Amino acid sequence: MSAEGLFVIGATHHRAPLEVREKLALAADAAHALRAELATIAGLHEFAVLSTCNRIEFYGVTSHPEVAHRVSAAFCARQNFNHAEFEKFRLRLHGPDAVRHLVEVAAGLDSQMIGETEIFGQVKDAYATAQSLRTTGPVLNRVFQKGFQAAKHVRATTAINEGQVSVANVAVDLALSIFGSLTSTRILLLGAGEIGEKTAKAFQSRGAASLTVASRRFERAMELATVLGASAMPFEQREARLAEFDIVVCATSAPDLVVSLASTQSAMRRRPAQPLFFIDQALPRDVDPAVTSLENVFLYNLDDLAKIAEENRSAREAELTKCRAIASEKAESLWRQVERQVAALAGHTSPGVSPTFARSPQP
Repeated sequence: MSAEGLFVIGATHHRAPLEVREKLALAADAAHALRAELATIAGLHEFAVLSTCNRIEFYGVTSHPEVAHRVSAAFCARQNFNHAEFEKFRLRLHGPDAVRHLVEVAAGLDSQMIGETEIFGQVKDAYATAQSLRTTGPVLNRVFQKGFQAAKHVRATTAINEGQVSVANVAVDLALSIFGSLTSTRILLLGAGEIGEKTAKAFQSRGAASLTVASRRFERAMELATVLGASAMPFEQREARLAEFDIVVCATSAPDLVVSLASTQSAMRRRPAQPLFFIDQALPRDVDPAVTSLENVFLYNLDDLAKIAEENRSAREAELTKCRAIASEKAESLWRQVERQVAALAGHTSPGVSPTFARSPQP
C-alpha cells in the first residue's frame, strides 16, 4: 500500500536562507489566488497551505505521484521563482513521514526557536482557512485534528517549553547589551501585528517606557497604542522621524522595504554619537541590509536572532529527543488511521478539490 497519496512539499528555514524565504513569502492576495489555482489541479483531492516567516508548506492528498510537482510548479510560477532553483531547497515527504512532520511542526520541534508556541496557532489558522474553503476532506481533517492533539500531548508530557527563548526576549537582551538600560530609550514599533505587540510588551517588561506605534493602518496603530499605553504615529512619518528613536522594531507585512539606507544615513547625521538599533522581524525584510555599513547602526533579522537563541539549545537536546520519540509514536498511530483512506483515494480521479472554491473570483 503506497504512502505517496499523502504528501507535504515546501521550503523551510532548515535549507532556505532568509533571502530565499522572503522571495517565497505569500502575500494575502497571492495566497488566495494560489489556493483557487490549486483547487483546479486534477488529482489533488485535498490540500492546505501553511505560510509563515520560516516556512511555506503544502499538505495534500493525491491520486497521482506527479501532482505534488504540479503544486510546487504552480507556486513558483505565481511567485516568479525559478522552479529548478526551488528544487534545491525543497522539502518533500510522504505518508507517515508527512504526518510526523506536521506533528513536529505544530509542537514547535521543527522551529528555529525550539519549543516556541506561536507556530501552533499558525498551523491551526492554516487548517481553519483550508477547512472554510472546503479544500480539506476526510484525510487531512483527521491528520490535522489528531495532529493537534498529538502536538499538545508532546508539550504537556515534556519540558520542551522550559527555558524557552523567544525572538522577543533575545531582541530585548541585545538591546540591553547596547544601551545598558531601557528606561530612557525611545522605541518605535513599525507594524501592529501579534509579533510586534509581543516584542513591544517584552521591552516594556524590562523597563522601556517610551514607545511609539506606527502601522500602515493608522486606526490599528491607535488601537495597539491604547493597549500598550503608548503613542501612535502616522506610518508615512517613519523615515522623516527616524532620528528621534533609539530602537526600531520592524514587523510589518509590507512587500517592500519600509526603512531605506538613505533615511538611516540622514537620521545618523542628526544623532552621530547615539546608536540606532533595528530589530527586523519581517518577511520580506523591512530594513535595507545595507544600513549595517553605517557606524553605530545595529541590525538583527530573524535568522540573526534565531542563531543567538540556538546557543541555548544544547541544554534541551535530551528533551528534544524525547519529544521527537513521542511525536513519532503518535504520528505512526495516526498514519495507520488514515492509510486505508489514502490508498482508496489513490485509485480515484477528479477534476480538482472544490469546484465551488475554484469558481471564486481571484483578487
